[in-house]
Amino acid sequence: MTTHVLLVEDHAFTRDGLRAAINLESDLRVTAEARSGEEALDVLAHTQASPQPVQVAVLDIGLPGMDGIQTAAEIGRRYPQVRMVMLTAHDLRDEVLAALASGAHAYCLKSADPDLLLLGIRAAASGSAYLDPQIAHHVLGSIRTPHATSPLTPRETEVLRLIADGQGNRDIAASLGISVSTVKLHVQEILVKLHAADRTQAAVQALRQGLL
Repeated sequence: MTTHVLLVEDHAFTRDGLRAAINLESDLRVTAEARSGEEALDVLAHTQASPQPVQVAVLDIGLPGMDGIQTAAEIGRRYPQVRMVMLTAHDLRDEVLAALASGAHAYCLKSADPDLLLLGIRAAASGSAYLDPQIAHHVLGSIRTPHATSPLTPRETEVLRLIADGQGNRDIAASLGISVSTVKLHVQEILVKLHAADRTQAAVQALRQGLL
């Protein structure tokens, strides 16, 4: 059985190399490509209705515009059946934790042996999780070390979690049993406390900081 892969990478040279490595495998096939998160969502809108839907999306974390973390969160919301592999050139703790919080099922380093990426894709496709051995210590460290204190109140955290799920003010009000005006006050407080310009930025920052 062949696993159909969406490759999301803005650098053509890197994308060519990844495609070649993946397509050498008899059980894996790159059947769709995108150069940005926005393009990836457009591609999925078409491929998921086809006879050969994408099963695994391989995402570069440093995409232009909507970055890999935002893209993973949006794919998870719209296409929960698609498994996600995050690919990065950096071994950074905040990126690792934010990627996992956004819904990524595997996390691989570009500098690692290509066989590890293939392992990550197969693990994600089978319903498992995979972490590059070089970055697993970040996750272990986050388990052993308490999270930083959140500047948000429990109610603000609830509101922000629903924002991250794509709900509007009216939906949030109905979910929490509060008025729309109260929701708006909470949103304003969230933006101030997280130094965010808008709701989307607040949700992304919260994911990056492990607040959700």
